[in-house]
Amino acid sequence: STCFASTAMPKYAQLVMGPAGSGKSTFCNVMRQHLESLKRSVHVVNLDPAAENFEYPVSIDISELVTVQDIMDELRYGPNGGLLYALEYLAENTDWLKEQLGEFEDDYLIIDCPGQIELYTHIPVMTRIFSELKSWGYNLVSLYLIDSQFMTDTSKFISASLMCLSAMLQFELPHLNIITKMDLLGSKGESDEMEKFFTVDVRTLTAELNKSMRPDFRELNYAIANVVDDFNMVSYLPLNIKDDESIAAILYQIDTATQYGETEEPKEPGDEDVDWD
Repeated sequence: STCFASTAMPKYAQLVMGPAGSGKSTFCNVMRQHLESLKRSVHVVNLDPAAENFEYPVSIDISELVTVQDIMDELRYGPNGGLLYALEYLAENTDWLKEQLGEFEDDYLIIDCPGQIELYTHIPVMTRIFSELKSWGYNLVSLYLIDSQFMTDTSKFISASLMCLSAMLQFELPHLNIITKMDLLGSKGESDEMEKFFTVDVRTLTAELNKSMRPDFRELNYAIANVVDDFNMVSYLPLNIKDDESIAAILYQIDTATQYGETEEPKEPGDEDVDWD
């Protein structure tokens, strides 16, 4: 008789990151709804121990293990120190997370991460947690979200691009940068002027920056911008949550990054409710 080696089904998770106010929770909810419309079994995981109110149903919540308020009360830490302590506690107790995830073994995960910037620049705790997820067989994609309002100020935009680059280098995962709240820009958001931001045209952006700042800063501006340019890694996908095509385009890039569905058997026509128009 022929013996076949058993192979585990691949598991997928989106890691949703970005500074406070970048629209992470809204993104998680919109993406969850979109995935459900495609008949994917999807669950949202909250890894922010300071979060209390959610736009989406939470399937796994770190607050069941530890909360920032508990740490502040018991150890007299401030909010930031409490959050870092809570994540370190999770990193030391990943068995809890593994057990929770076991209930959703065959489901697609969206993981909502905290907004503190230092978690994605120089503190390695998120790297440890993501490495555990990877070792459990998850195909991960890291998503770094920034608010479209960053595009109204070139210096803010270049700073945001440095944050994105830092996250890309620290986690070494398939990675996408997403500009959220494009719907708030109106017609300007669909103009050709936006292309310099999506592709991070450093020369054009630096020239604009130099016009608005004293000449003393020119060499510094070029040096900072060249850090982004030298790596040649940062680009952005625009997201308008009011446009289904925009959400679908983001998901297509995510699925490509995680190789979603590549090991599945080809589906017969009619197996999935797909609008081909």
